Amino acid sequence: MATVTTGQSNWANASARGKARKAGLIDSTRLRQLLQQSPDSIASSIAEFGYQAELNRYADKLSGVDLVETALNHNMDRDLAQVLGFCQGQLKNLVSIYVERFTYQKVKTALRAIRSGVSLEEVASQVLPEQNEMNAPWLELVSTCDTLQDAASALEGTQFGRALSELDASDDLMAYEDALDRHYYASSTKKLREGTTRHPMLLRYFRTEIDHRNVINLFRALRQGMSAEQRNELMLNGGKSITSTFLRQAAEADSEEALLEILRRAPGFDDTGFDEALIASKEKGTLDPIVNILSSQRLNLLSRMNMLNPLSAFPLIYYIESKVLEVQNLRLLVRGKAAGLSDEIIEAHLGL
Repeated sequence: MATVTTGQSNWANASARGKARKAGLIDSTRLRQLLQQSPDSIASSIAEFGYQAELNRYADKLSGVDLVETALNHNMDRDLAQVLGFCQGQLKNLVSIYVERFTYQKVKTALRAIRSGVSLEEVASQVLPEQNEMNAPWLELVSTCDTLQDAASALEGTQFGRALSELDASDDLMAYEDALDRHYYASSTKKLREGTTRHPMLLRYFRTEIDHRNVINLFRALRQGMSAEQRNELMLNGGKSITSTFLRQAAEADSEEALLEILRRAPGFDDTGFDEALIASKEKGTLDPIVNILSSQRLNLLSRMNMLNPLSAFPLIYYIESKVLEVQNLRLLVRGKAAGLSDEIIEAHLGL
């Protein structure tokens, strides 16, 4: 069992609140019931699961898929703020390390808008709605920057600026996003290795995430026809099971089957269900089956850590990751319905 730090941290109270929130999420049975409904009916149905305030907030300007997606994103932001709000002391520091990833995602969203030349009005109405006060700094970034280099300069003095400081003058959005990902995982794992936020078990989870990110990037890059050198440059350092040696070998693979065989030789790599996921991925032309199996592995790992460490950061992190999955599933659900996809196809993409 992980060491519980005493002092001002409210481990018991916060853990109980995290577990209560987790119990209130939409389960797979209810999600399959929503699958039978139209987009408008889905919006009405999810209101009772805590999304009513955000749906009402945007109903006068948006409708259909846009309304649901915007409400989901705002609700997620509000939820993260509430969870951090009822954490104290070292517990809050640990949960903050995990939650910080969502701010990095906001930065990447702003950079994509800048790179694409999307107008501030469009960004403020749909991408980063101005009704959500948490979007204010990123809307300002979009409004004051015309290029990615402008954005990097505007972010100087922040951790995001430090992440982008070593990039050459470039218009390569992927390079900016990769730099932000590398900085987040490098700084987070460093915090979890030392000082007052040292936490070996949470570090283990982060290192597993890095492994999974690398696996997904390897499959995606192979399908995109990237060279072995380009694939190797995409890799994040600091994984748990897939060492740099295996990553270099994996980057050289000339087929998905060969890639999977190399990954299987990595100590600790869990290949359960991968053969079936790879077949389904090829049949459907999407990496979702592979992404879903890795997501399921991480949720199972968090569930075990949560059970073994009931007074820790894990009940909160387990809840947050489950909430993220709920939001992703609901977004896929309404998008698929609006696109006219069959229920079978939509269900195959859901993380159930």
